[in-house]
Amino acid sequence: MQRRKLIKNLLLTGTAVAATPAVSFASCENTTKTKGLKGNINHSVCAWTYSFLSIEELCQTVKKIGFSAIDLVGPKDWPTLQKYNVYSSMCYTSGENSLTKGWNDPGQHARLIKDFTEIIPLMVKAGYKDVITFSGNRNGMDDATGLKNCAAGLKQVLPLAEKAGITIHMELLNSKVDHKDYMCDKTAWGVALCKELGSPNFKLLYDIYHMQIDEGDVIRTIQNNHQFIGHYHTGGVPGRHQINETQELYYPAIMKAILDTGFKGYVAQEFIPTGKNNEEKVAWLKDGVSRCDV
Repeated sequence: MQRRKLIKNLLLTGTAVAATPAVSFASCENTTKTKGLKGNINHSVCAWTYSFLSIEELCQTVKKIGFSAIDLVGPKDWPTLQKYNVYSSMCYTSGENSLTKGWNDPGQHARLIKDFTEIIPLMVKAGYKDVITFSGNRNGMDDATGLKNCAAGLKQVLPLAEKAGITIHMELLNSKVDHKDYMCDKTAWGVALCKELGSPNFKLLYDIYHMQIDEGDVIRTIQNNHQFIGHYHTGGVPGRHQINETQELYYPAIMKAILDTGFKGYVAQEFIPTGKNNEEKVAWLKDGVSRCDV
């Protein structure tokens, strides 16, 4: 629910970007070899989990830790990222970005098509490659119908994405604890959608926290389905806090499995840090990046 509320604060218009010169961010990729990081994993952090910092402060923070990417940022904040040479590793559209009202509802298609038609040119201009989307809730709909509806809507924007070199990522979220009734809550369903679309520009955002809750067997699932996964999020289970010894997942092994698939994309920390002050919470980000830096 915290993420859902914060999304509204992160959804921003693209007017600021329109006046921003085109910037190439090729130099931002694979830049994690600085400050002791190994450079095998492209690290990022989801902006909403560190919303107690301004976007400018978060840019300064990630640069100090030694990586150069932030997830889930809308167009209004892209100029700030550009100021610090920080890459927008997973973009929001300028629209609603609702987790509950998505592509499985044909009534949402016109809105979503408009959102993606608008954001893709802005992403091209800014030099970004990846944008998030959601299936929406079931609301009594069966999975087969939802998949068919998602495919019908996405096929109307994928040609534009393919031409522009943009990848649309549908996030896998758990429906057991955090997002009741969400449709894209199992890897198999997401993979079936990928196969139905048959486009290299549509991938799954595999959220390790969410999928541990809904199906477990994380490493085997990644190994068997890595060709359909374009992005990863982390988080401690249970509780979605820092990924230390208080939770049940061992992230170094998961990261090693991801690397072994040949993955070249981004892994973004998406845990809600605990601590008495901002300094302690930032320390957990540095710790999480270190644990994932295999």
